[in-house]
Amino acid sequence: MKKLSLLLAAGVLILGACADPTSTDENKKEAPSSEQDKSNAKKAENEEPEKPKKPFKPLKPSEDAVALAKSLSEKEQQEIPDMQALLGGNPTRTVPAGETLPEGVKDSSNGPLKDHRLVAYYGTPDSENMGILGELEPEEYMKKLKEQTQAYSDADPDRPAVPTIELITTMAQSEPGPDGDYVRMTSEENIEEYVELAKKHDALVLLDIQLGTDTVMEQVKMVEKWLKHPHVHLAIDTEFHVAEGEKPGEDLGQVDGKEIQKAVEYVSELTEKNNLPDKFVLVHQYTGAVLSNKEAIQPTDNVEIAINFDGWGASADKQALYGKYIRNEPNQYGAFKIFYDKDVPVLEPVEVLKMEPSPAIINYQ
Repeated sequence: MKKLSLLLAAGVLILGACADPTSTDENKKEAPSSEQDKSNAKKAENEEPEKPKKPFKPLKPSEDAVALAKSLSEKEQQEIPDMQALLGGNPTRTVPAGETLPEGVKDSSNGPLKDHRLVAYYGTPDSENMGILGELEPEEYMKKLKEQTQAYSDADPDRPAVPTIELITTMAQSEPGPDGDYVRMTSEENIEEYVELAKKHDALVLLDIQLGTDTVMEQVKMVEKWLKHPHVHLAIDTEFHVAEGEKPGEDLGQVDGKEIQKAVEYVSELTEKNNLPDKFVLVHQYTGAVLSNKEAIQPTDNVEIAINFDGWGASADKQALYGKYIRNEPNQYGAFKIFYDKDVPVLEPVEVLKMEPSPAIINYQ
């Protein structure tokens, strides 16, 4: 339980000289067509394949939904929440309310975070204690997820939200297990079920890896075949990565940002090789200690990065820490986790969106 984002070669057509004047005239007429063929071949040679269409559909805002800027007071449009300012520095906004990219940060991809917000429900069907996913049957789960997602589309209709399944695929254990890595993988049947469930509902999937004593790259390779699906993305849970002799859940883990960047570049190459829609990688962080060399984590042209502030407790404290770890230490996008049963109070969507930068992903446990 927790705690403690191509060779087409053109053949050269050699036209033979002929004594027949009629034949010569015809050849002259055909020459432009031959040159056009060469030009078209060269063009095709230099063009990249067209990216497939986005494999998801955001939930349309309700007819009576009001733009976020219009629903906020003048003060709220100018200032960030007081508690975020406590650890996040300057209380004056540097980007408009609802903007998901910090000042000066760009997104050169065409990934799902660029124009949308994601709302995710976290967990595993193997445990009712690891999040809402394990508490509900799949279709009931999707119904509730869509209801929560709709609330964000209505709160900020300019950035419609996409329902997202965050499935724990490798879960940290207190015992070493047969492989000695303190990790148990969710069955392929369960992974397939939720990958297909998301496809059926035009949703996205986040495959969450918890590491144990295993490496980031070994875990990524374990879920690679599902990452080749257009709607499947990657999440890395840093706190459960422990050293030899330590136990997840008992000892606080840590991941080096350089190791995460290897995974980002691996997913980027996978996306290019398989002509997939652009992807994102979500990195969980609830305290500074669990993520070293954070500045090493950088997006690519086809992979977005989101750092998820992940912790439960007093919501005011969480807003302050979001300011510290996300606003003050921007990589690209920010994400924010909410615990239905442990946060006091559970923040309403508009309260979440008022933070700076506005979270591009909100996940619920």
